[in-house]
Amino acid sequence: MINVTPLAIPDVIVIEPKVFEDPRGFFFESFNLKDFTEVVGTHIQFVQDNHSKSSKDVLRGLHFQNKPAEQGKLVRVTHGEIFDVAVDIRPESSTFGKWVSCNLSATNKKQLWIPAGFAHGFLTLSDDAEVLYKATHHYSPEHDCSIVWNDPEIAIKWPVETPIISDKDKKGKFFKHLFFDKG
Repeated sequence: MINVTPLAIPDVIVIEPKVFEDPRGFFFESFNLKDFTEVVGTHIQFVQDNHSKSSKDVLRGLHFQNKPAEQGKLVRVTHGEIFDVAVDIRPESSTFGKWVSCNLSATNKKQLWIPAGFAHGFLTLSDDAEVLYKATHHYSPEHDCSIVWNDPEIAIKWPVETPIISDKDKKGKFFKHLFFDKG
């Protein structure tokens, strides 16, 4: 049995598995297709698992893939803690341009379901963190895109002022240029 909590954008869901702990350690199902299908209301097929390791204050994102290669992601942390963010980039949505966040850690074992149509990013809060996520579409370099992490339109309240950013992410585009400048 799992506990499910929709965030302020209800399509983004925090999933807390039932954890069995004793003096030897713990056990839990990190993914169960039947339970997950019941939670999201439709069958989702994951085609790729990704694993990253980041040091403290590393910020990755805000990444997404354009149609037809959009990715849904089921994110969890196996070591450390992150501040995880999803930004609604669905122009027809009432929450278009809004963001939600959740702290994910190896300790709390929470997972975040981010459906297709969202940009995703995270900031490492602990000395280091390992993040695993399942994706619903293969990585596609020609559809890969990113929004700059400190976009003023989105105004994410990151818990650090000067994160460590990759050269690629420094070249992220502004939200208004991606979704409003069509010329």
